[in-house]
Amino acid sequence: MNETFVWSEIYRPHTVNDCILPERLKKTFLQYVENKEVPNLLLHGPAGVGKTTIAKAMCDEIGCDYMVINGSDESGIDTLRNKIAGYASSVSLSGGNKVIIVDEADGMNPNTLQKGLRAAIEEFIANCTFVFTCNQKRQIIEPIHSRCASIDFKLQKNEKAEMAKQLLDRICFILTTEKVSFKKNVVGALIMKYFPDYRKTINELQRYSTYGAIDESVLLAIADVEISDLIEYLKAKDFVKVNKWCKQNSDNDASRIYTRIYESLHQYLKPQSIPQIIIVLAKYQHMAAFVANGELNLLACLVEIMIDGEFV
Repeated sequence: MNETFVWSEIYRPHTVNDCILPERLKKTFLQYVENKEVPNLLLHGPAGVGKTTIAKAMCDEIGCDYMVINGSDESGIDTLRNKIAGYASSVSLSGGNKVIIVDEADGMNPNTLQKGLRAAIEEFIANCTFVFTCNQKRQIIEPIHSRCASIDFKLQKNEKAEMAKQLLDRICFILTTEKVSFKKNVVGALIMKYFPDYRKTINELQRYSTYGAIDESVLLAIADVEISDLIEYLKAKDFVKVNKWCKQNSDNDASRIYTRIYESLHQYLKPQSIPQIIIVLAKYQHMAAFVANGELNLLACLVEIMIDGEFV
């Protein structure tokens, strides 16, 4: 196995047809490729479903120059002045239009960079277009919405089985290429745990491949989150043990932990306390998409539940 590189990058598709997408979406992007033109786009939907991948694949297939900016890391107005404006105003080496892909655009400051980009979209339209990707489109200001074609990547119910199958085929190809032995049922279980986050699924498989094989030992590692001990620590208001539990479970999908706690509220909390804890869970689950440290965000949520919850 090549341990130097991240699989999700090594095996990132470079053509639209190779992307794992429903046909209704793929047809749209294939039309852009056929026209050799990338319009201003706002791609929104869950994490890891291929928004950035399809943006890069379009540019690769058309052969146009593009630059990627991370909206969470480069969210200030200086990014527009020092980086975006210089790139967008310069001549493309390939002779065509340039594209700026603003990844995690919902992390941009709405009062500075987003407002500045509103004008930039129109100022550089003759030379450069913008593709914004985000998980939460409501975090993008309306003037950007109105200047972009909006494409929703949320899977419809009848599309999920086919996308899971395509992901299974892609992962089996990756594991075979990397010479990692695997059992298909174990790979399927891992897909079910993280679906539809393709990127996380592939990254987790790379991590588990260090076990030597993707077999039943991985099933033990990805077993459902057990929260009974956590509830006891919260009830006892034992921060040290809550903190330790949080660290021990940092590899688990945080959204699954929030869901397991939510599913157990009626079992462990007094009825009058449940509405407040639901608000707490919803708040921190939403924040999980934006924070730099997911473990810290989860711990803060657990501390708030420990303080506010009335346990039976």
